[in-house]
Amino acid sequence: MSSVTATRIGFLAILLWATLAFFTAATGKVPPFLLTALTFGIGGAVGLGAALAGPGLGVLRQRPLAYLHGVGGLFGYHFLYFTALKLAPAAEAGLIAYLWPLLIVLLSAFLPGGGLRRVHVIGALMGFAGTVVLLAGKGGFSGIEMRFLPGYLAAFACAFIWSSYSVASRHFADVPTQAVAGFCLATAVLAALCHIAWEETVWPASAGEWTAVVLLGIGPVGLAFYTWDIGMKRGDVRLLGVASYAAPVLSTLLLVATGFSAPSLSLAVACALIVGGAFVATRR
Repeated sequence: MSSVTATRIGFLAILLWATLAFFTAATGKVPPFLLTALTFGIGGAVGLGAALAGPGLGVLRQRPLAYLHGVGGLFGYHFLYFTALKLAPAAEAGLIAYLWPLLIVLLSAFLPGGGLRRVHVIGALMGFAGTVVLLAGKGGFSGIEMRFLPGYLAAFACAFIWSSYSVASRHFADVPTQAVAGFCLATAVLAALCHIAWEETVWPASAGEWTAVVLLGIGPVGLAFYTWDIGMKRGDVRLLGVASYAAPVLSTLLLVATGFSAPSLSLAVACALIVGGAFVATRR
């Protein structure tokens, strides 16, 4: 597979992720660990179907380090992401979490043939400024509602975990994409155990909420992982990192259009700064 083809396949993941915040908000009061278990179980089943139609289930047998990388990235990011959306307003938590494209651009500089340049630093500062504007729009650092602070912190953490997982995928290029099904299923099991230990079970309360869970598992928590894996391992990492900033823009517009969030000036300015930071970071 050529780099151009792999990059185009990676773009599909970005389009799917634009719906992640919307579908998550539509799942109601399902607790994070249970939601993670349900959606990853569905996403893993999608991969198992692809494995059976291709190389077979033997592809799930991978070295422990590959599973540590895959499960650590998938479980860590999505648990924190779902937690952030439950603990903070969806648009704000989503934009903070979407610092990961900028971090991918920065971390990709340390891949073979890369190097950190001044434009990378400027881009990172612009992304940080966007986050400051976003939080200031809630009343400033001294006036933000403390009940949302855990959600903001979870969003920051998931951005770092996902960017690290994505860039490190380059070092696991020998692991077939179908093996991601095993990572998804292992993540689902871990999430189910955590749910049993720490959460009260709250199932989706309506057909609409169950539909949102299923669509999450098939799309942004299913097919997106497999297409992203191909893009990160064989495509243009920096280009995909920059293109990923289309996702928060589309995601925010979707949340506003469906009534989950209200449009605001701070939201628009933060989005412009973060997207601009990613653009600057990739200038030669």
